[in-house]
Amino acid sequence: MIERTPVLNISTHVILFSGLLLILFPVWLAFVAATHTLSAVNSAPVELWPGDQLWINLSAAWEISDFGPKFVNTLIVAIGVVVGKITLACITAFSLVFFNYRGRMLIFWCIFITLMLPLEVRIVPTYAVAANALAPFQMMLDILGITALVNMLSGVRISLEWNLLNSYTGLILPLVATATGTFLYRQFFLTIPDELVEAAQMDGAGPIRFLIDTLIPLSRTNIAALATIMFVYAWNQYLWPLLIITDRATYGMVVVQLSDLVPNDLTTGGGTPTWHYAMAGTLAVMIPPILIVILMQRWFVRGLINTDK
Repeated sequence: MIERTPVLNISTHVILFSGLLLILFPVWLAFVAATHTLSAVNSAPVELWPGDQLWINLSAAWEISDFGPKFVNTLIVAIGVVVGKITLACITAFSLVFFNYRGRMLIFWCIFITLMLPLEVRIVPTYAVAANALAPFQMMLDILGITALVNMLSGVRISLEWNLLNSYTGLILPLVATATGTFLYRQFFLTIPDELVEAAQMDGAGPIRFLIDTLIPLSRTNIAALATIMFVYAWNQYLWPLLIITDRATYGMVVVQLSDLVPNDLTTGGGTPTWHYAMAGTLAVMIPPILIVILMQRWFVRGLINTDK
């Protein structure tokens, strides 16, 4: 039983409020900087109250970074990553829980271990695969001698190539695998009573029908929680788009595009950082994930604490 006393309640709220201030203070500084001129932002002491230049700075940042098509690109990639992660995690967890085959626990632990290997660690091999997604199959054909045999018999050399660079496919596919989503789905599917599975079998429902008609409706809160996390994750991607996208005019992402708000000659000692534009652009980029978190907050909490299961 948790003891509730006035002192404990006050102490708890003080700690929570202090943590909230630590989180929101940098955001407040960014907002204040976005509402002032460059001279005011660079002045000392630091401005702590908003000015009247917010819409001017937002318009300038939007025009300089060409945010219009970049927001569309980022939205397409974020939605594609969310749908891919949810679908792949659901199918993988369904296989691990409801099908009995050798090595399924080994497969689960191999998937779970990938939590320790973020994209930044495996960036080089991932880029190599994205440069030619069919390279492993080409290597297999070469090792088995099939390439040489076909070349000898027909004079045609098999050369498999699928370049994912500078494409939506390359931005989305390497990000759809998710050990976190698989783990969340697996933990939920393990709570499904055996009687429900047996009832579905008695009704003549096959695996696909059981998944679609029973499991997916029951796991809607899991879907909402995972979708919220993964949308924010995909929206804030920086390193992967920066690496594989050279045609930024067509496939640029908003987070990468923020670099246009800093002078290109800043590293050589010239130019002045336009921090008021940079902060205004940052605020614009922050709005979509914040709205998603606010709108999905109730479902997100339910999906994590399993209140309706």
